Amino acid sequence: MQQLAQGKNRKYQTNFLPLSSFAVTIAVLGLSGCLSNSPPRSLAVATQSPSPVAVPTTEIDLELLQESWNAYRQRFIQADGRVIDREDSDRSTSEAQAYAMLRAVFADDPTTFARTLNWSENNLQRTVAGKRTDQLWAWEWGRDIQGNWKIRDANFASDADIDAITALIFASRRWQHPEYLQLAQSKLEDLWNLSTVAMPDGHRYLIPGPTAAFQVRSHVLILNPSYFAPYAFRIFAQVDPTRDWLSLVDSSYQVLKSSAQLSKVNLPSDWVNLDTQTGNYQALPASHSLRTEYSFNAYRVWWRLALDAVWFQEPRATQFLQRHLKHLQQTWSSTKRIPAQINLQGNPLVNYEATSQYAMLFAAFRLIEPAIANQILQQKLLPQYRDGIWEQDSAYYTQNLVGLGLFPPTEFRQLLHPTN
Repeated sequence: MQQLAQGKNRKYQTNFLPLSSFAVTIAVLGLSGCLSNSPPRSLAVATQSPSPVAVPTTEIDLELLQESWNAYRQRFIQADGRVIDREDSDRSTSEAQAYAMLRAVFADDPTTFARTLNWSENNLQRTVAGKRTDQLWAWEWGRDIQGNWKIRDANFASDADIDAITALIFASRRWQHPEYLQLAQSKLEDLWNLSTVAMPDGHRYLIPGPTAAFQVRSHVLILNPSYFAPYAFRIFAQVDPTRDWLSLVDSSYQVLKSSAQLSKVNLPSDWVNLDTQTGNYQALPASHSLRTEYSFNAYRVWWRLALDAVWFQEPRATQFLQRHLKHLQQTWSSTKRIPAQINLQGNPLVNYEATSQYAMLFAAFRLIEPAIANQILQQKLLPQYRDGIWEQDSAYYTQNLVGLGLFPPTEFRQLLHPTN
């Protein structure tokens, strides 16, 4: 079971450029890398809705985003739909498959969506004695020590299943494929039963994977705040009304708010311990393979809450972003750079930056500080782009977080509710 937790913690450590390389890349590329062969078509990312959350105007080149998806599809997705993590022995993960499905819906690419889904369903099935046990996906597939390609860890990772189910629901609505909705609903039953737990404190929590790995004792949970997707839980409630998915919205915001208090600068952490008997949050022991620090997992909190703010006008999302981005906002204003990892005392753990972090920050700052969002776009994101690739052509995680972080969320309001 620990392989799941350890692997999920390690997998992002190469998605960065050292500062020296980062500076040289910016100087060489300037903004030339963001230009496509055809005249760019930009979209002013602004909502005309009377929604309480107005998305500030930020120019996004939609052709650039399409070009980056095409490049990602060519570089990272095999013809059969397997997504390759080129930074880790060419393995595949449920997370990678789910990101591809979500981005395929956004890019209106039903062919790639179907191929990616089919490969996942055929190769990531969790089985015992040859019989499928549930509808969730094994999180890791790759080459074993004998050189055979197979599932290497049959545990599931709930963030991947959440993203895949969300993509299935969106795909059913965008392309009128009811079979995708039916598959999503069957997966929701297993996600609820296997990856949520009702605790004595009266709350139900999303856990990162199987209870054997993340429910340490009956009342102690290991949680990953970046897995919480309140917008997805709202959508799940629409198509699966027999289960109280909205309870996960409330527990997610509770964990996000309370666990960030472990950080002296109010940042979310990759992993935290929760004692549900006392309500206390604790850092994982230093000897543990998982870390309680702000790092590559935690970046996704900004993007997930930005989606909930835009799509469902959730005031808790906006409030969290306004309060918990203050340290990074101050750091940016004073130094124009944000380190990739920060400890609980608010001190940098490394001297490099991460393009993946800047993409997630862009998604959040365009709601609360659009001027900073534009600075990040111009100074940190566009200079890292060339020929459809962000930063490095092996940086699988970076491609996805930039692709998701830059895509205008207002483009998909029509997919947020059932069409019938």
